[in-house]
Amino acid sequence: MKTLLSSRPVLWFLFLFNLVVATAAPFAVDGTQGVVTGVGMGAVSLGAGAALLRGQAQRQHG
Repeated sequence: MKTLLSSRPVLWFLFLFNLVVATAAPFAVDGTQGVVTGVGMGAVSLGAGAALLRGQAQRQHG
């Protein structure tokens, strides 16, 4: 399972999908729930983006 989650296509999907949802959630859902959803999805997106950058740095220096 870890291999699947760390593959580049899955990381790109997680990054982009969660970024779009994090951006739209505060406008689509009213109140605190929209903000919390946006923050949570943003955190997942940042994590996937960091994993992509870390993998890119390892390929350049490896």
